[in-house]
Amino acid sequence: MVSIKDVARVAGVSDKTVSRVVNGEPNVTADTIEKVKLAIADLGYIPNLAARSIRSNRSYTIGIVTDFISTTPYSGDIVRGVQDWASANGRTVLLANTDGDPVREANVWRTFKAHRLDGVLHVAMYHRTVAPAAGEVSIPTVLVNSHAEDGYDYPSIEPDDFGGSYALTEHLIALGHRRIGYIRLNPLLLGANQRLDAFLAATRAAGIPEADLVIRLGMEGPIGREANYVYQQALEILAVPDRPTALVCGNDEMALQAYLAALSLGLRVPDNLTIVGFDDFRTVSLGLKPELTTAALPYYELGRQGADMLDQLIQGKGSKQERRVLACPVVVRGSSAAIR
Repeated sequence: MVSIKDVARVAGVSDKTVSRVVNGEPNVTADTIEKVKLAIADLGYIPNLAARSIRSNRSYTIGIVTDFISTTPYSGDIVRGVQDWASANGRTVLLANTDGDPVREANVWRTFKAHRLDGVLHVAMYHRTVAPAAGEVSIPTVLVNSHAEDGYDYPSIEPDDFGGSYALTEHLIALGHRRIGYIRLNPLLLGANQRLDAFLAATRAAGIPEADLVIRLGMEGPIGREANYVYQQALEILAVPDRPTALVCGNDEMALQAYLAALSLGLRVPDNLTIVGFDDFRTVSLGLKPELTTAALPYYELGRQGADMLDQLIQGKGSKQERRVLACPVVVRGSSAAIR
């Protein structure tokens, strides 16, 4: 069996240096890390995780507790971001999906405690405030795609829905659009309200009167079981003689329905109408022709940076008051154009 001493001999370093590289500890040069990793790969060395846990009193394992995340477009990129960080830093990831059941979530926390996890990432399906059901379990925790309700003290990382929507609206205004339609997401969603608030703020800042804005509700009802009015609302907005020259959709899937409504009325995008979305759900945004201008949710970075925040918290370097917000950059594609 290959031992840590064998790796040290091949890499030309000490046993302690090999251990520090395996454990992802700081203050090791990049050149030394590369030598050790090459020796590990050449020899097929597999670290004894049980022994490492006993020596350090750490499991080097982090947990992800989610709610329906596997059913949400591209939110799986959050998990991929966490896994990539873990792979690069010698950590193992345990994933548990609660299906939104608070009893199941409480059981997950107890299971994570029983496995002596170093920390937990509490990942929300959609951007919102949460109250993690940690109970009496004390595990370092970072909230991802959410922030804590009042009375809870957790660091968090979430997307800047407001900033992304504001920038997207500024993009339309810069193209000369002054009469703009807006089909909003379910009002129960935090991100939906932030996006609408930003749209209104940006149009006010540009001096566009409210009379030139057409705002309609596209979805409502229990989250995941909403009534969908997007296609009909788009038809009504676009069928009038003084129709808007640009249509903002609460997300990319709504934009798909807006494209279909425009097509049914004989309108060409972007020749007769500019349409923009939000999320950069690429199955839609790149599948539509012309491709969709949208604001991108930074799902992968939420996961990767969230894992790094958790690691800092585990090491006693992070802050429970940190609330990190990541930009939602505008991705300009063919669906938006200046008024012709």
